Amino acid sequence: MNKPKILIIEDDPAIKNLIAATLETHDYQYHAAKNGAGGILESVSYAPDVMILDLGLPDMDGIEIIKRVRTWSNMPIIVVSARSDDQDKVSALDAGADDYLTKPFSIDELLARLRVALRRVRYDSQKLMEQSSIYENGDLKIDYAAGCAYLGGSEIHLTPIEYKLLCLLAKNTGKVLTHNFILKEIWGSALASDTPSLRVFMATLRRKIEPTPDSPKYIQTHIGVGYRMIRVSDK
Repeated sequence: MNKPKILIIEDDPAIKNLIAATLETHDYQYHAAKNGAGGILESVSYAPDVMILDLGLPDMDGIEIIKRVRTWSNMPIIVVSARSDDQDKVSALDAGADDYLTKPFSIDELLARLRVALRRVRYDSQKLMEQSSIYENGDLKIDYAAGCAYLGGSEIHLTPIEYKLLCLLAKNTGKVLTHNFILKEIWGSALASDTPSLRVFMATLRRKIEPTPDSPKYIQTHIGVGYRMIRVSDK
């Protein structure tokens, strides 16, 4: 079973090290960032299951990080902050945080909140699996059991790689998938030399599913980062 991946965004070395040591002791994987810019980058490239976020960062307010992350991910965000005012808590929760702990905090309480967040992740994943035999997004439909994709009711003839790419993007709808992540999932490696091949396959896939390939409706490019399947019904 894969270890849960936790992202710590905290500029206080003592608190960061305390949380990191606790996570390591309890068999979690983790990455740490000491500022908002690094945290946002890690939230895309590391694809964590849960984020532990301090609000008082040197380069930007944590509320802004929550708002940015919520534009593409619904991962649980646990705020750990010295700000104890009720308005700060309300602002963080309204921005999209899932939980709020005030410093100083109990490590046992942090672990308990983390377990709750991970249960939600597992529940959401299970529900997604239960509903995932058929994927529908606008006029796009994938029948995973049959291994077929349709656009407007007509079957799309895809190569095996194109179909794998489409399924990977569909199963992560709303999330930005980095080039390296896609390469590892589809080809089993993440060599920089394979990136041009990925771009070629993505271009051919787009020509088959996009009504107007030059103005994509389904697959959005994040230049220099990767690709994202857009939830058409949410637009």
